[in-house]
Amino acid sequence: MPNAMNGVLPNQQISAMIESGAIAADPAVTAAQIQPASLDLRLGNVAYRVRASFLAGQGAKVADRLAEFEMHRVDLSDGAVLEKGCVYVVPLMETLALSEDVSAVANAKSSTGRLDLLTRTITDGGTEFDRIAPGYTGPLYAEICPRSFSVLVRPGMRLNQIRFGSGDATLDDDALRTLHDKTPLVDGTAVIDEGLGFSVDLRLPGTSLVGYRAKPHTGVIDLEKIGHYAPADYWEEVHSTNGQIILDPGAFYILVSREAVTIPPAYAAEMAPYLAMVGEFRVHYAGFFDPGFGHAEAGGAGSRGVLEVRCHEAPFVLEHGQVVGRLVYEHMAQIPSQLYGADIASNYQGQGLKLSKHFRAA
Repeated sequence: MPNAMNGVLPNQQISAMIESGAIAADPAVTAAQIQPASLDLRLGNVAYRVRASFLAGQGAKVADRLAEFEMHRVDLSDGAVLEKGCVYVVPLMETLALSEDVSAVANAKSSTGRLDLLTRTITDGGTEFDRIAPGYTGPLYAEICPRSFSVLVRPGMRLNQIRFGSGDATLDDDALRTLHDKTPLVDGTAVIDEGLGFSVDLRLPGTSLVGYRAKPHTGVIDLEKIGHYAPADYWEEVHSTNGQIILDPGAFYILVSREAVTIPPAYAAEMAPYLAMVGEFRVHYAGFFDPGFGHAEAGGAGSRGVLEVRCHEAPFVLEHGQVVGRLVYEHMAQIPSQLYGADIASNYQGQGLKLSKHFRAA
C-alpha cells in the first residue's frame, strides 16, 4: 500500500490495501463495505457455538481453540438464529496481510451496539479483543453474544468494522482544545479530560421520554429487516419528569447525549468508557465516529451520541448532565474522499434519541 503520514487510514487508502492484497476476501470486498475511515467486515457461512468467550493467545490459532471450546456448528447459509445469552464464533470473509507499520482496531457497528449484540473481533495469536497488531497476517473471526435479543443472521451480514492506522494518531488534551477552539466539537462547554467528555440528556425538550429499556422476553430480530419492527414489542419507554432515572442491574438502556457532537473531516473518533468510579454502570463503547459525523460539510449540524448503557451490581441513579463517556479523537492520515452522511447512505447523521435502523420510527 502507499506510504502515508501517521494517522487513521481513509477510504482511498483502504481501497489501495484491497488492490495490493493487504486486505483479501472471498467473495471480493464490495464498495459498500468501505466507509470513510473503516471497512465493514462480513460474516462467513458457519457459526461455532462455544462454551465460553476466549482469546487465541500468543502463538495459538483460533481454529485450534475452537476444537477445544466448540459445542456445535450452525450453518448460516439459509439464515440461522443466534440465541440470546449464547456465545458464537464466526469466521469472517476478510483476511489481512498488514505491513509492519500498519495496525488495526475493530469495533461493533452502530446498529449492532444498539441491539446489545456484543460483537468483538479475534485473531490468531491475539491477546486482546478488537486489537490487531502491526504486521498481522491471517484470518479474522467475530465473537458474537446476543445479550438482549436473539437475532437471525446470514452470510455477508456486517456486524463489525475495522479501522487501520499507522503510528499514534490520538490527539492529546492540548491538541483537542486547540481543535475545539478552531472548530467547535460540541454545542456548549467542552469537557476535555483524556478525550472529549459527553453527558446524558434526561430533559429532552417537549417530552418526558428520555430513553428505552430492552424488554426481557421478545421475539427474534431478523437483521436484514430495516424499519420493520414495532418498538413497543421490544422496548419499554423510559420517562423522567425530574431529570433522573434509576438504572436496574442487568438492564440495557438506549439513552442520548446532551451534547451535539461534530467530527471534522480530517479527524475520526472512538467512544470510550468514562471513569468506573462515577457509578456502577458502563456506556457501551461500540462505536467509531467517522469523519463528517455531525459536520456541516456532510449535511449535519451536530449529531447526538446514542448511549448504550448497562447497569451492573446495584441500582444506580443517573442524573441529567452527568458525564458518562468520552470521545477520543484521532487525526486522519489524509482527508477521506467520502464523508459520513454526505457521500454514503448513513443511517444516523443528525440523529437524536434513536433506536437501531431495524425499528419503525415512532
